[in-house]
Amino acid sequence: MNELYPIFLKLDQLEILVVGGGYVAAEKLGFIYKSSPRARVTIVADFIRPEVEEIIAGKPVNIMKRKYRRRDLRGKHIVIAATNKLPVNYQVRSHCTRRNIIVNVADDPENCDFYMGGIVTKGNLKLGISTNGKSPTLAKRLRQLFEQVFPEQIDGLLDNLEAYRATLKQDFEEKVETLNNLTESLIKQNSNT
Repeated sequence: MNELYPIFLKLDQLEILVVGGGYVAAEKLGFIYKSSPRARVTIVADFIRPEVEEIIAGKPVNIMKRKYRRRDLRGKHIVIAATNKLPVNYQVRSHCTRRNIIVNVADDPENCDFYMGGIVTKGNLKLGISTNGKSPTLAKRLRQLFEQVFPEQIDGLLDNLEAYRATLKQDFEEKVETLNNLTESLIKQNSNT
């Protein structure tokens, strides 16, 4: 049973710590900056691979080239433990748990408070995909499929729906019912073509 609750975070308003500067950190940072180019990230690593340097070029990143310290968690909301040293990752996890900071321990679903699933972005439409940590590669393939399926011009539809919603003078429940009926008819029209 998948009991995950998907949310969309404003990473430009939260402080993120990435512990590690290798290939796994590069992958995690790539996911973050693809969706949130203005994410506020601090990286702590005694070594930073060129791939990480490339991803963070021109981004608002604070880099500390040294080993992780517990005090690196001060003021952080989200932490990603992405070193190739399991004892360090578990130490980060333990420190975060004591401070009620959510943490992702790379490639260790049992020690994650959250997963970084596949994300499809088409303009203002964003779709999150999770396999509950079981198969990140399937999430990646589904992301690729949905990127092909959703049209690039979906923002025009979203803009029209937003403008229409602004014209509705009903109470909340009536607005929801009106918009549900409209979007249902749009889906039916598109599935018949």
